[in-house]
Amino acid sequence: MTSFTRRNVLKGALAATAAAAVVPGTPATASARPAAIPLVRNRLTLPSGIATGDVTSGSGVLWSRASGPGRLVASLLAVDDGGSPLRGGRAFQRDLRGSTASEATDFTARIDADHLPAGTRFAVSMYFEDAEGNAGETAQGSFSTAPDRGLLSSGRQSRGQSFVWSGDTAGQGWGINEDIGGMRGYAAMHATRPDFFIHSGDTIYSDGPITAQVTEPDGQIWRNLVTEEVAKVAETLNEYRGRHRYNLMDKNVRALYAEVPVIAQWDDHETHNNWYPGQILTDSRYTERRVDVLAARGRQAWQEYQPIAGLGGRFTARSTGFEPARIYRKIARGPQLDIFCLDMRSFKDPNTDGKEPQLTHILGQEQADWLIKEVSQSKATWKVIANDLPLGVIVPDGPVNQESLSNRDAGAPLGKELEIAGVLSAFKRNRVKNVVWLTADVHYCAAHHYAPERAAFTDFDPFWEFVAGPINAGSFGPNAMDGTFGPEVAFFKAGAYANESPRSGESQYFGHVDLGQDDLFTVSLRNANGAVLWSKELQPER
Repeated sequence: MTSFTRRNVLKGALAATAAAAVVPGTPATASARPAAIPLVRNRLTLPSGIATGDVTSGSGVLWSRASGPGRLVASLLAVDDGGSPLRGGRAFQRDLRGSTASEATDFTARIDADHLPAGTRFAVSMYFEDAEGNAGETAQGSFSTAPDRGLLSSGRQSRGQSFVWSGDTAGQGWGINEDIGGMRGYAAMHATRPDFFIHSGDTIYSDGPITAQVTEPDGQIWRNLVTEEVAKVAETLNEYRGRHRYNLMDKNVRALYAEVPVIAQWDDHETHNNWYPGQILTDSRYTERRVDVLAARGRQAWQEYQPIAGLGGRFTARSTGFEPARIYRKIARGPQLDIFCLDMRSFKDPNTDGKEPQLTHILGQEQADWLIKEVSQSKATWKVIANDLPLGVIVPDGPVNQESLSNRDAGAPLGKELEIAGVLSAFKRNRVKNVVWLTADVHYCAAHHYAPERAAFTDFDPFWEFVAGPINAGSFGPNAMDGTFGPEVAFFKAGAYANESPRSGESQYFGHVDLGQDDLFTVSLRNANGAVLWSKELQPER
């Protein structure tokens, strides 16, 4: 009996598309080229695989990286659950040409695909075409657009969808260990067959060198793949780019990204641990200690390597590193779900003890106003806020200062807490229902319920925040909680000791959400072996 997996069923549908894709580089007949004098070309290859991202009901971003200069070309084919092309009124096929990969972008390129039919699975093939029109290596993948309201009401689409989230990749020196099968947490997420993946920040660890071997406490030797760029802290643009290239060397990462769209966030380790704008580093490993200079390079590399909608512009000599568009954004996933992806790094005020009587920023005024407006106006049943820093977890930055918004004081909001208090109050005032916050960052998994009856600040409606990570980094925690917003720890799971390696998979975590056709929001926290550690069903308020 044939085993039908997502990868297998797409092969048949993609065969014709892939064959057509290489035609530009293939002679029409054998007689078009002298048989005795074969022509040898260096075909463009795809050293970092392919990816899709920010997929909505009608759009998505296609991404890849070439081995040399060339233009990204993609073919989309609408397929059914069995991998066969859709027929009749739902038939869809489109060839797309994207941006040119060049040295200026580290040979990355993207295609902003729009006007796509909602609720549709696509088989996708991508390749690069050189200046002479010759097609290079072709890679195959897939993605699904979200359902839309009109087709749901007509009964032509299924309402349900699922997704995963986690963060923290290749941290604390735990990189790609092929002895254990590489970054296995990505394979565990992939096995759940999610519709998309939220990478909740720390997509790389640019400030953590990766060495060839690490001796674990029990004497086992952890063996990393190592490249020149990851062997030291990243300072140059090429070193930041090299961190992203490194993670894409892992077979599990490439497999997930080819078939599961990503919604990427950035946090601190894309630049430097616990950084904030204007900071001057005291880290002796760095020759460049102006964090704004490092953040500009880190942002450019991150932007080049993430399949993010609206961030495809060019950087210039006058760039600050925070152009051409903001990172915070909304990803509309149909009538059931909107994702609000935050940037809690670019507009952050300095790390202090957090006890200023006046409001200080973790979102910035413009982003806070945007969040209140967009969440309040959302018509989706569920509003998921992807916050790259947790709300109630105390995250120290040294003996006094705080990295996140919590300040170790369970009393009334102060400092950065005042900004979040304003957001929560506005949600209550505007009668917003069904808000869930998802985060990573602290290297353990947890479920936190916030309620005004337990809180020093009471002008908000109860809500849940779920924490999941790391996906391939050292494990830590659990951290203490700050009582200002009344959190209750319903569940947590951390590693056996600080900085436990990913070897066993038991101290690596991701979250999974199943959003049923009845709008039931089922959250589960899982380890990198796929085991479900805890789950919770949330009924929507109408």
